[in-house]
Formats: sequence, C-alpha cells, structure tokens
Amino acid sequence: MAHAIWTGSINFGLVTIPVKLFTAVRERELQFNQLHSKDRGRINYKRVCSIDGKEVPWSEIVKGYEYEDDHFVTLSEDDLKQVKVEATQSIDIVQFVGLDEINPMYFDKPYYLEPEKQGRHAYALLRDALKEANKVGVAKVVIRTREYLSALRAQDDALVLELMHFADEVVPPDEFHFPSEEKVAAAEVKMANMLIDSMTSPFKADEYKDTYQEAVLKMIEERAQGKAPKKGAKPAPRRVADITNIMDVLQQSLRQAKNGKGAKAAAKPPRKQLAKK
Repeated sequence: MAHAIWTGSINFGLVTIPVKLFTAVRERELQFNQLHSKDRGRINYKRVCSIDGKEVPWSEIVKGYEYEDDHFVTLSEDDLKQVKVEATQSIDIVQFVGLDEINPMYFDKPYYLEPEKQGRHAYALLRDALKEANKVGVAKVVIRTREYLSALRAQDDALVLELMHFADEVVPPDEFHFPSEEKVAAAEVKMANMLIDSMTSPFKADEYKDTYQEAVLKMIEERAQGKAPKKGAKPAPRRVADITNIMDVLQQSLRQAKNGKGAKAAAKPPRKQLAKK
C-alpha cells in the first residue's frame, strides 16, 4: 500500500476538498555502489576542507551561498527557518487555463490526489468539470519546506497534480542557435507529412520496455549465480549512404514505411542516412 507524502485540501472558490498526495511515478534507475576492484570494499568519501586539507565533522559544516567568486554568505538552519514559506496544507487554485496554454517544458513531476471519504463527491465534481471545460487549475502548494507552482488536471477517474518549474527555471530558447531562418520548400513539408502519416499509430506506453536495464539485470543475475554472461551477437555496422537531396531521403523512407510493418518498421531503418540540402 502506497503511503501519502502529503495531506491537505484542494481549495477553489469556497469549495474545499480534503485529499492525500501520492507519487505517480516510480523511478527504476539502477543504483550502483562504488567498490575497490581488488577487495570489493566500499568506497567512502571524506569531507575535506579545501584550505587546511583536514577532514571536517558535520558539526562544523554550514551552508554557504557564493555571491561572487570565492566570496560566500553563510546561513544557519535558524536563518532558513525564518524565511520558510507557511505550510498551509492546501492546494490553492488561483486560476483556470486551457491545458494547451501551458508549455509542456514547465511540467516536472506528477502526483495522484486521492480524496478523503467526505470529499469524494466534490472531488468527482471538480474532475468532471475540468474534463468538460478542457482546463487545468493553476495552483501553489507547499510540500515539506518548499513552495511549488503546479497544475491540477483531470486524468481518467483521477485528479493529478503536476508540479511545475517556475519561468526563471526554464532555459530560454534564445540562448541557442536554432535554424529559424532556414527556408523549407512546400514540397519537402508535404513529403515529410506523408512520412509522418505512414508512421502514425495509437500510442501504447506498455509496448515500450527499458531493454537496456533488463539486459543489465540479467547480467547481474548471471554474475550472482557465478555464471559467465553470454555475449550477444555483435551488431553489423550500419552503412552510411551519401544522400545529398532531402527529398531522396524522404522518398526512400516513405517507401520503406509502406513496404515494412508500419510505424515500427520505419522507426528502425536498416541503414543510417545523412540528409543534406
């Protein structure tokens, strides 16, 4: 049984819905320890002062913010407590917007909101109203000691709270050199859309597996049993075709998609092609 990481309420207008917050994502990244190759001893790290080279105990460590090169302001736990945001235990909706108005880059991590018994009807009402209006609620919420921007949206039978990045946390695109001035011919766009259509099919998330992690776990199991892992067949090197016309690349890709098994076949071409204008 999952444990709630936060309990509080959803507030919009004069409506209050008591809820519990549960994580909606399970991280599956493999965790490795660092060991000494000779004797399998764990590698420990020491906290060493960069000035005197001596190890420093936790009791002598403070938080410092570098406001200029090698110039710091130190802050104690009492200092930080003075500026902690008030833990209101509520998700306060400040506005409703269309879901397509929010750039997906702002979304960070989803959480399920489960209603308490006395809030089930109001929960269902808000969920269904959001679905019908195709809108999300923009809210602020304090979890533990940090304030988050968030979006409250309906998904199937649930309300999902999407924690979001603040605007100044998202890197602006003007810091990069994107081909905004590149001219694309209408015929090229038409051909590219034909290729996209030929590779389009309903998305089914459970069809995609982390095959790399599965292979690593299998290797670990074999090693743990004292077996030598079987070496997989070495993939044949891909030939690089020197194609200088983007239309040639698109036409060949389209033929391959039509002759293959749909989108999945087109997504795995037998050779890598370089396209140039």
